[in-house]
Amino acid sequence: MLESHNLGWLIILIIIVIISVILHELAHGVMAYWLGDHTAKDAGRLSFNPLKHIDPYMSILVPVILYMLRAPVFGGAKPVPVNYNHLKWHEWGMALVALAGPFTNFLIAFLAFLIGHFTGALDTEGGYNPTLLFVFYETIVVNLGFMIFNLLPIPPLDGSRVLYAISPNIVREFLNKIEQYGVIIVYILILLFGEAFSGIMVGSINSILQFFYNLV
Repeated sequence: MLESHNLGWLIILIIIVIISVILHELAHGVMAYWLGDHTAKDAGRLSFNPLKHIDPYMSILVPVILYMLRAPVFGGAKPVPVNYNHLKWHEWGMALVALAGPFTNFLIAFLAFLIGHFTGALDTEGGYNPTLLFVFYETIVVNLGFMIFNLLPIPPLDGSRVLYAISPNIVREFLNKIEQYGVIIVYILILLFGEAFSGIMVGSINSILQFFYNLV
């Protein structure tokens, strides 16, 4: 059983994950709306209501398990419905809708970094508050993890929509064929190459954090 201190941090982590996935999916829906598709709005997905977005497995169980295994935290939510035919610029519009989610996670991470850095919440020197440090650090790491994971070019992840927009027809046909198996493919790759994948995630997150520090 988790100690009360660790249980409290786990609850904080779940809250961070839920807020992050809600804003990620909202960004998809809002971008689609701006580009002419009202499908997400009509489905009630342009909402801050967690129940509209949360997938119990990908939004809570997977991130919690990864956290307890001390692996990079990532996950997802219920995909926002988008009608490709209603979007301006079609495949390029779909690419913009896809990028809106990871970009939102990047902005959340950067904002949390700026606030944490300039308030001293991310300072690990004497007198720091461990709970505040946890909140800001996990907000940064979780959102960068979501961004990197969702940018993988495997359907139905966001990176595949960008790849689709810039690819020739033969690649597009292949992406369409594996779409229904995409999540399974991602899980298999993580199971088979989990250590290497974890290393790439950690390295990417650390590189972005270093970029943040270089900016300030």
